[in-house]
Amino acid sequence: MIGIAVHDIAKIRSLFPALHQKVNGKPLIYFDNAATSQKPQEVIDAISEFYQTSNSNVHRGIHALSDRATRAYEGARESVRQLLNAEKTEEIIFTRGTTSGINLVASSFCQAFLSAGDEILLTQMEHHSNIVPWQIAASRTGAKIKVLPVSESGELIMEKLDDLLSDRTKIISVVHTSNSLGTVNPVKEIIKKAHKRGIPVLLDGAQAVPHRKTDVRDLDCDFFVFSAHKAFGPTGTGVLYGKEKWLNQMPPYEGGGDMIDRVTFEKTTWNVLPWKFEAGTPGIAGVVGMGAAIEFINRIGYDFIQSREKELLDTATDKISKVEGIRIVGTSKEKAGVLAFVSDRAHASDIGTLLDVQGIAIRTGHHCTQPLMDLFGVTATARASFSFYNTLEEIDNFIDALKGIMKLTS
Repeated sequence: MIGIAVHDIAKIRSLFPALHQKVNGKPLIYFDNAATSQKPQEVIDAISEFYQTSNSNVHRGIHALSDRATRAYEGARESVRQLLNAEKTEEIIFTRGTTSGINLVASSFCQAFLSAGDEILLTQMEHHSNIVPWQIAASRTGAKIKVLPVSESGELIMEKLDDLLSDRTKIISVVHTSNSLGTVNPVKEIIKKAHKRGIPVLLDGAQAVPHRKTDVRDLDCDFFVFSAHKAFGPTGTGVLYGKEKWLNQMPPYEGGGDMIDRVTFEKTTWNVLPWKFEAGTPGIAGVVGMGAAIEFINRIGYDFIQSREKELLDTATDKISKVEGIRIVGTSKEKAGVLAFVSDRAHASDIGTLLDVQGIAIRTGHHCTQPLMDLFGVTATARASFSFYNTLEEIDNFIDALKGIMKLTS
């Protein structure tokens, strides 16, 4: 991987320019990776180089720059296919991000397959972007939403799943890894149960792809969505993977250039996959940047990423559990690098503000999971989220800062 030993965290950190700055006079400690990850220089350079040397529209031009841009754009599609182990590039749709991908499926799939009285199954830990699009689809069709509950430890209550499935269940949409709790859900078991009834499953993979290898064929999911910006790539860029059999049956989500085959005022026919779902000029530079981010992930390796982040999470969990006045929210057995907590001495937003004064960036609020906050009886949590480029020293400084805040507010 990039010519350096995986254990050399200092050299790994040197690849991320944003990490080497001071905030409020203190060295930045960036523990807000679940919101967005920092970007390695090679991703920044790939975007800059595209605009400097290859800036052109894709697919329709016959000149050299257009050909260069198209090859880079479609090359990134192949990189995504390999990353997810999808069968075909035709199953890889470029979107603006996870939210965009879910909205596409909620609109297009439901237009094709949902009727009044049908059911959509979600879980109690979903991000708002995996709730609201389905509510819109349900309101348009007369369908109903059912919800798989979550335990006090932050795990899905799987024994309730069979009771919630019925002949009217038309799709299940579930988060692979919770952005609020870090819970890694038993999605393979959910998919297996769903498929026994012929029910397709969408996985929200926004918090999975940055942290662990994802094999959509092994999971056998029908749809999978993620965002580049959480996986060391640019904002405004993402992916919808969909099995070809479903995508071929779904109507286009948006109309415009590139998604058409033939247009007349009487009738329009659609382009083939994947372009059927990619109307208009796409975010070409973002896709090129995402391709560079995938190359970076491949060189670092998921084995290292996952083991490193487990070490960080285990260390932080052990140390924060000993801080008087702090309570961890979400204690599932299998977690990604997310540590959510509350205090009876200070509101989450106050904790976040006081940490920022010391150069420590965390996220506070409901994390776009208000139903989950309601379950735990809180309006907000403080959330520290880790990436492999974080250090044990940063965790020590974070814990010391928390101890100081608890003393200050006691």
